[in-house]
Amino acid sequence: MYILKKSLGQHFLHDENMCLKIVDQVTLSEGLNLVEVGPGGGALSKYLLEIPNIHYKAIEIDDDKVNYLKATYPAITDKLIHIDFLKSTVPFEGKFSLVGNFPYNISSQILFKVLDWHDQVDEVIGMFQKEVALRVAAASGKKDYGILSVLIQAYFDVTYLFDVHENCFTPPPKVKSGVIRLKNAGNKYQIDQFPKFQKMVKTAFGQRRKTLRNALRPLIAPEQLGDEIFNKRAEQLSVAEFVAMYNQYFKK
Repeated sequence: MYILKKSLGQHFLHDENMCLKIVDQVTLSEGLNLVEVGPGGGALSKYLLEIPNIHYKAIEIDDDKVNYLKATYPAITDKLIHIDFLKSTVPFEGKFSLVGNFPYNISSQILFKVLDWHDQVDEVIGMFQKEVALRVAAASGKKDYGILSVLIQAYFDVTYLFDVHENCFTPPPKVKSGVIRLKNAGNKYQIDQFPKFQKMVKTAFGQRRKTLRNALRPLIAPEQLGDEIFNKRAEQLSVAEFVAMYNQYFKK
């Protein structure tokens, strides 16, 4: 039997109805490339392995879980990639989707990895700590609207799907959980350089109580800081307004 490791943020999903409900959210198509992140004890894997006519891979860092999965679900053996997801190279050459009960202690880092691969990731069905899920889906003006909200929504359409009760897990986590869908929006804002856009957004929210004039002072020419937009604070700008600001002041 596998052993829980607190260092890896592990809480195992045991509710079969919830496992099926999450798997059912994956948009299936002939020849789909699908990656499961952190299969753990195989709660989702056993159902994902049964889906016909797809190319499935699973990325797992933990030695014990890899051995357990191979022993319990032999069909997964040649589909397992034994590596830290955050250090992994892109798992497929073309487009692919991601699914997973993501470890809560690295969920934000997983989302930034998804952003690095935004031109290839078609869909993400992910379970997160509810606080993180709501942050990703938040609209401008909300208290949980921030860096992840803007960056993810710049490239993906976000839908908050449903809550997952603590009793669905072993052991029950002390936080609420939620499942969201990210659907690739095809770079609808035509952002030319993601690293530069990301730097602007992170800097804008770095001092979120201050106006953009003060927060972005290190990045903006002094003669431009008098413009009206810099009187606002970061959380007041919609994603479209962030892109407009980027295009006017940062796109060179």
